[in-house]
Amino acid sequence: MAFAAIKADGSVVTWGDAGRGGDSSAVATLLTEGVVQVCGNASAFAAIKADGSVVTWGEGDCGGDSSEVAPLLTEGVVQVCGSRMAFAAVKADGSVVTWGDAGCGGDSSVVAPLLTEGVVQVSANIQAFAAIKADGSVVTWGEACCGGDSSAVAPLLTDGVVQVCGCGSLMAFAAIKGDGGVVTWGEGECGGDSSAVAPLLTEGVVQVCSNSQAFAAIKADGGVVTWGDAGCGGDSSAVAPLLTEGVVQVCSNSQAFAAIKADGSVVTWGEGDCGGDSSEVAPLLTKGIVQVC
Repeated sequence: MAFAAIKADGSVVTWGDAGRGGDSSAVATLLTEGVVQVCGNASAFAAIKADGSVVTWGEGDCGGDSSEVAPLLTEGVVQVCGSRMAFAAVKADGSVVTWGDAGCGGDSSVVAPLLTEGVVQVSANIQAFAAIKADGSVVTWGEACCGGDSSAVAPLLTDGVVQVCGCGSLMAFAAIKGDGGVVTWGEGECGGDSSAVAPLLTEGVVQVCSNSQAFAAIKADGGVVTWGDAGCGGDSSAVAPLLTEGVVQVCSNSQAFAAIKADGSVVTWGEGDCGGDSSEVAPLLTKGIVQVC
């Protein structure tokens, strides 16, 4: 509903829905210089400055108001990640600070003792967060059914995790382990249950991409494995012969996927009206593609 642009001098310009961050006048004096990164959620923004402090604006209940944790955001922040209505900040000492809507992960008190040190990265889906620690373990919080509760797969998340994917997903996460295996949790129909393709996810996965209700994994041999809601791309059987090798990148929108192959061609699947059907431009997608957005 709004945009925020960082300029070369470190200042920020915002526009769009005023109540959702398009109007940053309340914090304008803090956004005139020094901003190095801006993270947005559905209704608010959080900016990291060069001194490690954080400035927030937009809908207060969605994280635009960070006054309750303000003393913790004056220095040392190195990453900010947003769910739909909350934010999580990773500090240089490996601790995590959260604020915004409690149900979307703004309240991390249940796992607070696990977030005081050692966190190296935080990922989010719409309503939950997942933090990777330096020892390769994962800590989750937020809406339980959306992946905030990972107890069902907890023994698989104690070590070895190198990446967690959830961005774009409504209600699930997928973690890649050092051996290329994948662990999933959250709402089963949205990709939290990968049991149907489990034998294909035990090793060799190098990238996982999610949309609102499905996931696609690229393996080291260039093959692709999909799971989750069939209509959103969890079922790629219609293009399966094209996804057995040579895929170098997969991107998504809310209900479809597009894969770029090493020969520059593109393969699409998922909801046809959302880009899963590229037949009208198929002759233009046979070679020369270097990026899909």
